[in-house]
Amino acid sequence: MSEEKHIPVLFEETLAVLAPERGGSFLDCTFGGGGHSRAILERGAAAGVSLSAMDRDPAALPRAEKFAESFGDRFHFYGFCFSRLDEVKEAPFDGILMDIGVSSFQLDDESRGFSFRKEAFADMRMDTRSGIPAAEFLETASREELVEAIRDFGEEPRWRSVVDAIIAARGTGKLSMTTELAALIESKIGKRPGVKIHPATRSFQGIRIAVNNELGELKSALPKAFSALKVGGVLAVISFHSLEDRIVKRFFNEVCGRPVDRFDSRLQDERICRAELITHKTLRPSESEIAANPRSRSSRLRALKKI
Repeated sequence: MSEEKHIPVLFEETLAVLAPERGGSFLDCTFGGGGHSRAILERGAAAGVSLSAMDRDPAALPRAEKFAESFGDRFHFYGFCFSRLDEVKEAPFDGILMDIGVSSFQLDDESRGFSFRKEAFADMRMDTRSGIPAAEFLETASREELVEAIRDFGEEPRWRSVVDAIIAARGTGKLSMTTELAALIESKIGKRPGVKIHPATRSFQGIRIAVNNELGELKSALPKAFSALKVGGVLAVISFHSLEDRIVKRFFNEVCGRPVDRFDSRLQDERICRAELITHKTLRPSESEIAANPRSRSSRLRALKKI
């Protein structure tokens, strides 16, 4: 998948809240195909905008090198996960973007094992240089870890059947290839009436989140991103499912001095207001964007300004 074919989600909405045409320095925590990064650099060219980008996927490095050729010293790249953004030397920033989750490049590269559409080794790691692949995780994880992955992260209603099937299949080789793993899950839970997605979709999502510690990375990165903002700086976060969005919403409420959730009984003077919301409700893609890019369907954008 080429950089030109990559379609960034909520493109105009993101640029509207970051406003690179006003100038300043920016951080893209999830470089991916570079779509958002390119737009920030190009729209802010007249104002001398600079941008640092991060991506833990080593496959992003060649794309970043091409960026460096085009944008020179206005662009810097860091090849590690965004939970380490406090190591980025160009801070503080006028705007920070986090586009959470698996990228189109990772999904479309069949060899990475994120999808079960074609047979591949079940790897699913965003950073293939560290951690263990999904196949090894499924063979060695405790039952509690599998329950967390399938029930909590995958939000699979029939999680017991999936977990039992995985444990029973250990040592048979059925957990090492994406198509066999998907077929195993489908054989145990079947297709639910009225549900269009493949029966293994939720389980694959949960396994991927567990293997990459995605929610832990997000919880660690958000306060670091806020600290790396200048006063008046904007933090924009695009999420793709409720687990991510819940973490972002709670953090935004916390720094904006609002109740974290409906169970937060703290008095107002116990809360510290350090930011103001730009988006009081999540921004969602338009029908035309969804039609052009179906993968944008579940995306949502939240943004705040540091005060």
